Amino acid sequence: MSTTKKTTFTAVAVGIGLVALSACGGSDGDSTEADSKTVTLVSHDSFNVSKDVLKDFEKRSGYKVEVLKDGDAGAAVNKAILSKDNPQGDVFFGVDNTLLSRALDNGLFQSYEAKGADKIKPEYRVDQGKHRVTPIDSGDICVNYDKKYFADKKLAPPKSFEDLTKPAYKNLLVTENASTSSPGLGFLLGTAAKYGDKGWESYWKELRANGVKVVDGWEQAYNEEFSGSAGGKKAKGDRPLVVSYASSPPVEVLYGEPRPKEAPTGVATGTCFRQVEYAGLLSGAGNPKGGKALLDFLASEEFQADMPLNMFVNPVREGVELPELFTQHGVTVDKPQTMDPKKIADNREPWIKSWTSLVLK
Repeated sequence: MSTTKKTTFTAVAVGIGLVALSACGGSDGDSTEADSKTVTLVSHDSFNVSKDVLKDFEKRSGYKVEVLKDGDAGAAVNKAILSKDNPQGDVFFGVDNTLLSRALDNGLFQSYEAKGADKIKPEYRVDQGKHRVTPIDSGDICVNYDKKYFADKKLAPPKSFEDLTKPAYKNLLVTENASTSSPGLGFLLGTAAKYGDKGWESYWKELRANGVKVVDGWEQAYNEEFSGSAGGKKAKGDRPLVVSYASSPPVEVLYGEPRPKEAPTGVATGTCFRQVEYAGLLSGAGNPKGGKALLDFLASEEFQADMPLNMFVNPVREGVELPELFTQHGVTVDKPQTMDPKKIADNREPWIKSWTSLVLK
């Protein structure tokens, strides 16, 4: 689950100067013999892989993998763009369809068609002419709800975007900042897909009037503000509705102590937006050969099968089955909101600017 930060893009840019200056790796592609045996993956905070699966790749490939987690997906993409001439690593994972055009337009990636790319489901393939990115996973950004809260209140949980503006749900929803948070931006795009180019602004005016709360990023929203998560309970979160993922309920089951028989959280399936995450070989990567091997690994059946119970996302490779816990407690969203990548590219920045004026000011 992509994750973390009420900062605007400008604020991130100002604060990132030191990162750009100190980033490791060079644009000239030079590397020492020791460096050539290490390949660095830059990602958001939610990247995770089983130790034995990663060790197997390292043993077979001869490369040692270093993972640099760089905050919320939106912030991580912004940082990678600002440091692209002196990249922090060799491969970037976690840019999704909401921010993909920003990364491509800024020359973040170089061309490479990963081995096994032909096994990726056709509906997820993009940039086929240049192969600058490889689809890795998909998921649905949706409002989650605290089952106990609604049962105790004898109140039916919301099912749709429209429900969230009703008086019964006033001051119950927390979401993430759309300017830097991937799920926050996905939720904004979901409302734009639902209500149209102009209608989404009216919708957000209603949502603001109904007490929506905006916080820095997913980590804060879900694990501090949301009353239904294990972290939120410890933090005494008081918002029973949160923008998260359709796959969040299995997380609460897997890591529950003791493990519950049923997920304590549910999903409002009428509020979902389909997210696809990609990985690419960074322009100026210090170890491009290792980066290509790492991309092959991310597209492999072994890694794809390992993702669901580590990052709680859906594999995009054909023939990879989901684990039982994932299917039993997760939710299948049959009709998520979607948007053409070109429309996202054409409208993302003005929409974020309008959203910031409407919701944060």
